[in-house]
Amino acid sequence: MNPIIRVENVSKHYRLGARRAAQTTLRDAIAGAARSPFAALKRRGERARDVETLWALRDVSFEVEPGEVVGVIGRNGAGKSTLLKILSRITEPTAGRAELYGRASSLLEVGTGFHPELTGRENIFLNGAILGMRHGDIKSRFDRIVSFAEIERFIDTPVKHYSSGMHMRLAFAVAAHLEPEILIVDEVLAVGDAQFQKKCLGKMGSVAKEGRTVLFVSHNMAAINNLCRRGLVLEQGRVAYAGTQAEAVARYLTSCRTLERTLPARTDRAGSGEVRVVAVEVRDTSGRALDVAASGQDVDICLRYEASPDFHSTNVIAGICVKTQFDTPVFLQHNRLTRDEWSTLPTHGRFICHIPRLPLPPSAYRITYSLMHGGEYLDAMEDAYELTVTDGDFFGSGEVPPATHGCCLVDASWRLEAETHFAEETETVEAEAGQSEEGRL
Repeated sequence: MNPIIRVENVSKHYRLGARRAAQTTLRDAIAGAARSPFAALKRRGERARDVETLWALRDVSFEVEPGEVVGVIGRNGAGKSTLLKILSRITEPTAGRAELYGRASSLLEVGTGFHPELTGRENIFLNGAILGMRHGDIKSRFDRIVSFAEIERFIDTPVKHYSSGMHMRLAFAVAAHLEPEILIVDEVLAVGDAQFQKKCLGKMGSVAKEGRTVLFVSHNMAAINNLCRRGLVLEQGRVAYAGTQAEAVARYLTSCRTLERTLPARTDRAGSGEVRVVAVEVRDTSGRALDVAASGQDVDICLRYEASPDFHSTNVIAGICVKTQFDTPVFLQHNRLTRDEWSTLPTHGRFICHIPRLPLPPSAYRITYSLMHGGEYLDAMEDAYELTVTDGDFFGSGEVPPATHGCCLVDASWRLEAETHFAEETETVEAEAGQSEEGRL
């Protein structure tokens, strides 16, 4: 079978730091050249020195067969969106070539492909015409598109008045219902509400079952696992792995874990840096460092920090967010929730979050932290630490349900009560029904 998408040694670079020349009149340009004939050459040399080349993609090659659903995953800046823009013919590669053997419909950014002055109705027909569809074919699908987008009241309103969510609803409905052979979807679905995201994922699944090809970029590993059969992992503009979706997700999560070992050297942190976390540790109540924690165990999650000598405020909010490996938040905790405060902030120290009876089933989890002061970040980092949880005895029964049955353990108790009044009411209803039946006879 011939591939429907073939990418061969595609590279793309951008020039950073290039200065745009100020707008001048022809008279000023002629006068300037007369006063200083070599100034233009000097400025050109200065601009060349200022320009830095950024390679968004380097020698990317892969093929996609007809009917495949491929998830494209990687950290921010890995080159995912650039790749999809090249496949969608929005930008040209610097080197290499990308060939698509079928009609492609793309959903990359909110509002892409829409004319703001045209109504939703007019944009549906415009997009269909761009895809090469006949007017009658577009008209036959029009009602389904509008119904799926849930914007019936605003279909004759110019899209410049639409919210970002309405833009996304209509754009996805158009892309999915005009029956392209190839559907290319970026992380733009994150704009919609949870219910509509679920609806879109269901539609992409049905599109795939119809034998059409889907390329899907997402940071939602659960969606990648459920929707895709193949995965493509990009790292720093190169293909790190191409194969099964399960192995692709595992490779991506492994690359995330390797970053935690070099916490001080990581550059993907936010904040002013006046207080900076240098290590994340998990310890038991005796202070012993844990490589693995057990469900139901009392643990301390420690944020070791260093503060600038001239930082004296004590009103610092330290927080952590624990997420599953599929990026689903499990719980958030910070000292403002518990009303814990400290009178002094040493230059070196640890913020310690004590969690009694760790309420997590056996699995691997990711910890994101943040330090804030006055509503601004001092330091923050996603996926700073991986917490591995093993079997424990959270319920005291020797049994812990697996993570597939829920990402959090909840303490509870059960009891049984007999509802005698319910039996009496049943007997009364039956007696009344019998009397009514006798009356009819």
